[in-house]
Amino acid sequence: MGLELSLQVLTRPRQQEIEVDDTSFPKKGQHSVGVARQHCGELGKQDNCQVAVTLSIANHDASLPVAYRLYLPKEWASDRKRRRKVGVPDEIGFKTKPEIALAQIRWACEAGLPRGAVLLDAGYGADTDLRTSITALGLSYVAGIQSHTTVWAPGTGPRPPKKWSGHGRPPKLLRRDDKHKPASVKELALALPKRAWRTITWREATGEKLSSRFAQVRVRVAHRDYWLADSRPKEWLLIEWPDGEKEPIKYWLSTLPEDVAFRQLVDIDKLRWRIERDYQELKQEVGLGHFEGRGWRGFHHHATLCIAAYGFLISERETIPPPEIVPPRCARNLPYAKVTSPEDPPLRPERHVPNSIATMRRRLVAALATTLSRCPCCAARNRHRNL
Repeated sequence: MGLELSLQVLTRPRQQEIEVDDTSFPKKGQHSVGVARQHCGELGKQDNCQVAVTLSIANHDASLPVAYRLYLPKEWASDRKRRRKVGVPDEIGFKTKPEIALAQIRWACEAGLPRGAVLLDAGYGADTDLRTSITALGLSYVAGIQSHTTVWAPGTGPRPPKKWSGHGRPPKLLRRDDKHKPASVKELALALPKRAWRTITWREATGEKLSSRFAQVRVRVAHRDYWLADSRPKEWLLIEWPDGEKEPIKYWLSTLPEDVAFRQLVDIDKLRWRIERDYQELKQEVGLGHFEGRGWRGFHHHATLCIAAYGFLISERETIPPPEIVPPRCARNLPYAKVTSPEDPPLRPERHVPNSIATMRRRLVAALATTLSRCPCCAARNRHRNL
């Protein structure tokens, strides 16, 4: 029920996107299903952990995972003894994370979920096959890429196939030479003129607006196109280069329409902050990261219950009108507290703002209790109850 209500909230007529991501759970030992020494996003380094690939529906109000699958490393997929012990189904074999993500995207299309733009971080966006398969499904994407990704800048491109000599099969493959070769996105960004950069604000955070310098260029991806007969279609290259940095820090490729507004392109890409915040709440508040079992079924069962509970909370949160629309009767003239996200700057640089949502919630409750005690309506009601 909670999932159905939350999906209704997330699929209303407003901008909604599909976001591919993975989340990790630090884990000791070697007997829990899928645990291995691999990159752990929560710790920011290689360590023992479990990793789950997820697909979420997201908009500016909330996000919710709709597909959730444990990544099974090769050493687990080929170990029959350990598989049998933790109950991994026979039909589950080894798949890379991009392959799992693509299967989830195909399922979402078949299930009739909103066909928004697919948002990928650099870990998934660097996979050319995944981006190509997303395009084949009729979906657009905004995918993070590495700085060494090669592209054909505007006005450049590979050489056409050789002329047919009349013998054998006619040549069909594109060519490169010293005068016709692609450049990395970093080289392209550094060569852009000053007028190509524009400061864009994409969201108002607590205390200040979030903004940075961006540039957008129409390019063609050059990855192994010498095995192709035709150049790849043009797409957007989005580059972020904040003031004060020596070089650009982030790059994205996007197949959004050519007439998409510059600000909208940045806004869609920066929607990733929403899922990062919601995953923090899923782990800390709902208990997604508290599973202590070892089995395959238990791991996914626990995640399903946590996500369903969070979906119910999303649906309940939607029923509370914003303060500027319908303020509470006894607090119309009282200030409303703001909840920060992990991307928001601290309220005061000289004070430490706790990262724990539970700590912030306790402080918010204490502040509201103090404020309501000064409210005439609430004070009169409390005196009446004490008589």
